[in-house]
Amino acid sequence: MIRVGVQLQPQHCTIDQIRDAWRAADASELDSIWTWDHFFPLFGDPDGSHFEGWSLLAAMATETSSSQLGMLVGCNSYRNPELLADMARTMDHLSGGRMYLGIGSGWFERDYDDYGYEFGTAGGRLTDLREALPRIKNRLMNLNPGPIGTLPLMIGGGGEKRTLKYTAQYADSHNTFGPPDVYARKMQVLDDWCHEVGRDPSEIERTVAIDGSQLDWADDLVAAGASHIIVMTPVPFDLEPALGLRARLNG
Repeated sequence: MIRVGVQLQPQHCTIDQIRDAWRAADASELDSIWTWDHFFPLFGDPDGSHFEGWSLLAAMATETSSSQLGMLVGCNSYRNPELLADMARTMDHLSGGRMYLGIGSGWFERDYDDYGYEFGTAGGRLTDLREALPRIKNRLMNLNPGPIGTLPLMIGGGGEKRTLKYTAQYADSHNTFGPPDVYARKMQVLDDWCHEVGRDPSEIERTVAIDGSQLDWADDLVAAGASHIIVMTPVPFDLEPALGLRARLNG
């Protein structure tokens, strides 16, 4: 069975709109509900309305009951790794064990500049991510109480030399984007890294994010290894593309 979820993009909307959307997604039993870890809109009016993602996830955790939840994906630069682990563990309890811990190295320079984080270089941010991953896993093992669900660690990104290597070493799940031929290559590189580090490739869930114009990619993405497709959904948060895709893929 192919899992299908939605990313609710927290920009150019009201709290009531996004709350209604996550409640509807959960009532429809979509497999997963996600948001993003940014502080400003990524497209449209750059100064339009926007809400902080981890706060939204905490509310989702208490207002949903079936869908898994997560950040697609969190930015490593914005929080101390131990704090991030504790936040995710706490939300895992609030959700009854339905949380993912998604993380990547970060890329949106405006977030960094306006909130006082050092943007640095792409290589430096990847080094920071590599150093954070074992700290996150160690903190999760030592928190009291620990997570009550599996709290899969998801790494987002498609960098073949470093990000996919870190995924093979540390992650339970991985997310990137299409098109299908690019996705297929990334999955082969991930498999190669798994063999290099002594990891069974089947241990890593393969997710892929698409927008509503890319639904016809789905069959080829599944053929390339995707088992979980996340439909990126802007306001007005139309869930029909994701629901229709789920019905088609699993009908």
